[in-house]
Amino acid sequence: MNQSRPDSFTFRQLFSWWNEADSRARRALIAASLGWMLDAFDVMLYSMVIANLMFAFRMDKETAGMLGSLTLVAAAAGGVIFGIIADRYGRTKAMMAAIAIYSVFTAACGLSVSILQLALFRFILGLGMGGEWTSGAALVSESWPAAHRAKAMGFMQSFYAVGYALAALAVAIVLPAWGWRPVFFVGILPAFLIIWIRSRVQEPDIWMEKKLKAKTSLREMLGVIFGKRLRFLTAVVTMMNAFALFAWWGFNLWIPAYLILSPEKGGMGLSQAGQTWLIVVMQFGMWLGYLTFGFVSDRFGRKIVYIVFLTAAALLLFLYSLVRLPALLFFLGPLVSFFGTGHFSGFGALTAEIYPTQVRATAQGFTYNIGRIISAMAPFAVGSLAQAHGFKAAFGIAAVSFFLAALMWIWIPETGGKPLE
Repeated sequence: MNQSRPDSFTFRQLFSWWNEADSRARRALIAASLGWMLDAFDVMLYSMVIANLMFAFRMDKETAGMLGSLTLVAAAAGGVIFGIIADRYGRTKAMMAAIAIYSVFTAACGLSVSILQLALFRFILGLGMGGEWTSGAALVSESWPAAHRAKAMGFMQSFYAVGYALAALAVAIVLPAWGWRPVFFVGILPAFLIIWIRSRVQEPDIWMEKKLKAKTSLREMLGVIFGKRLRFLTAVVTMMNAFALFAWWGFNLWIPAYLILSPEKGGMGLSQAGQTWLIVVMQFGMWLGYLTFGFVSDRFGRKIVYIVFLTAAALLLFLYSLVRLPALLFFLGPLVSFFGTGHFSGFGALTAEIYPTQVRATAQGFTYNIGRIISAMAPFAVGSLAQAHGFKAAFGIAAVSFFLAALMWIWIPETGGKPLE
């Protein structure tokens, strides 16, 4: 009788993997996924109303891009800080604190009466934004078995697309009727998730075991992350993520404004409804990319799948920058989102497999969020290039950044399926 290999992909695996983890792992994944979805919802509200804020505060593209960059710098700091908190005090505690911060200060953006106030609120919400991914990624990667780690991370990451799409729909409903301020007030809703997390989500066993043995000092943590064995790999993984994030934020922060700005200002001149539907369709491609990357990288390994996704994203984004027909954007947009975003599903699994438990969240916070600091130049750089040379040149820079991210994989080893230390 013919039997398929145990690791071969079958249609049944599309659903069966969910049942191969216990209820604690499933609740951890649901909590992290909802937190990441609502993180995206809150953060992307800004990009959806950039054009309105530019008018209300008389901002040019450079200033609007600088505010986006400021949020990313704060997210990087928040990711590192919350990584340390998660390693010392627990993944769930860190995640709840991060959700509270980004919810409250997204709502506060609606109270802004000056660019300075808006910048301050965007900075503080950025701290929570960075902290949620770091704590959630550690929680999920430690709760799920190695054979399905990337699938679980893909499931979690896919909720970012759902949050982005919900932000687009919320803006389409709220903005025409009540203006941009109530759009931000909607951002307080994620705070209610904390109640469920506190009562239903537990810390991973592997973290609890390490905690009972001994607490690792910050100096010891840094000694592991930047020690002789891992320092070069830490640097390369950080740069790979920095290039990928630069490309992603350079494109995604500006795409809503690009679609709705008039042709005289370099945009496509679409209506609010046209912009909304193009964004929603792109989020479907993003969602599918997240899930697909998880399944495919569990089957074929992290390295080759990462390289394929990043290279395809570079080529497709370059094509997107040349197109001026909305019908073609409707086709190309989901493909750019599929390849340009799906690869982020692999980062949590990759870093979990590189670093030991006692420093995992700290290392994930560093590699993801120091990369985010570097990528924080993207909104400002793309906005400045769009102002001076148009969106074609600006999106072209983002495409080059995707290619450079793929190039970093020359020095990153395969880690797929590796047991956690």
